[in-house]
Amino acid sequence: MKILYFYPENPFVLNQGNNARAFALLQYFKSKNHEIDYIGIASKSFSEVDLESIKKADLIDNGFLLKKDKRISKTFAYLFSYAIPNKLKGRIRDFDRTRFGHKTQFSKILKDNQYDYIVISYAYWAELIRKNKHLKNAKLIIDTHDFLTSQFQNQKRFNLGKYFNKEIELLNLFQKVWVISSDENYIFSQFVSSDVITIPHTLEAKFQLNSTKKYDLVYVASSNEHNVKSAKWFFEEVYPKLNPNLSICVVGKINEHIPELPNVTKMHFVEDLNQVYSESRVAICPMLSGTGLKIKVVEALSFGLPVVCNPRGIDGLINKTNNGCLVTEDAAIFAKYIEQMLTDEYFYQQQQTLSKNFFVNYLSVESVYSALDNVFK
Repeated sequence: MKILYFYPENPFVLNQGNNARAFALLQYFKSKNHEIDYIGIASKSFSEVDLESIKKADLIDNGFLLKKDKRISKTFAYLFSYAIPNKLKGRIRDFDRTRFGHKTQFSKILKDNQYDYIVISYAYWAELIRKNKHLKNAKLIIDTHDFLTSQFQNQKRFNLGKYFNKEIELLNLFQKVWVISSDENYIFSQFVSSDVITIPHTLEAKFQLNSTKKYDLVYVASSNEHNVKSAKWFFEEVYPKLNPNLSICVVGKINEHIPELPNVTKMHFVEDLNQVYSESRVAICPMLSGTGLKIKVVEALSFGLPVVCNPRGIDGLINKTNNGCLVTEDAAIFAKYIEQMLTDEYFYQQQQTLSKNFFVNYLSVESVYSALDNVFK
């Protein structure tokens, strides 16, 4: 089976949840011995060298990077074939990240190859396949990654009906719609005529990697606006209420927004998160906003770590209770849950068992691969 997989970023940069998901899907494809062609978007952080690294890792057979056409000689072609038509059609620019030259390059790849399936990541890039005459009856799959309409709700020009209608219109261009969470399945399945299938993020279970614990808490996050706001809340409202002797490890670009604090170890980047997770007792996921399944929660559960989080932290989990996550919006209770987990061994083991059982039943490789097998059977 030959599959074309489009994902715009470098899946080897695993400090972002969306990249980790793309990497996990590539691992699945190759585990089934499918022939995989990969298309990304050229950028400062995604070059031909990076593409060659993915190929050398035996995750893809062929790789391509789409480049924005900047030649001056193409100016009039750009205006009359791309910019002006888009303006006249009243397209919502937020839902189209293609740039001049992308569609032409993508179509050439399709023209030169025959694919059984074409998997596109994000509705932002659905225009790559709209009215494309080189699809050759390939089955079309969109991996949504997120409920995009919600991402724009704070913009001045945001109109809920207009944005949601556009998102549904784009999803209906595909035969199958993958969602990462049960919550998004519920929303999209009410309006999309295509098959909506929940494909959660998956990881190998690593419950017994390290019995020596170096950190009481581990917090992994990038520096997007949702994490910045949430980290500010945690370190201003929760941190002062914790035992000052607790050791906290913070990993990721979120450290750019966190001051130097006692007993807080800041790691802006680590090659392998496995060691940090395996050396930690409890994971935290303060999330005040944002949508979709939180990859950092899946990562923590894959190590059998209990999680303390806000309600947004359990978005997308098929079970909202008995899953190893303690949930609250109250800063004092958040701190209390952490203290209880670290001082009451029986309570800790109860939560740890719940996290392991939930992961095995719903997020393990065996569970998610079975769902993917049903797609490609």
